[in-house]
Amino acid sequence: MSDCQSLGDCDDSRVQKIYEYLDQALSADDLAEIKKHLDTCPECAGEYDLECVIRSAVKRSCTELAPENLKASILERIHAMKAAEV
Repeated sequence: MSDCQSLGDCDDSRVQKIYEYLDQALSADDLAEIKKHLDTCPECAGEYDLECVIRSAVKRSCTELAPENLKASILERIHAMKAAEV
């Protein structure tokens, strides 16, 4: 049984470690500890999987280009607002 299961829940510091694990922002020892924990704790593994999905969606959306007609519409509105200020 993992320590999360025995406690009934993971605390915020454990979840923060999962984020740092994904960012590769931990020492080698901490990376190994979190990896081991994720292998034995379904609750933390679920949090890890959810964060992977979120990061993937954000990354994918950052590479999409806005349609030209949307860009033109936004620029028109900006110009109209500037003209109204004068």
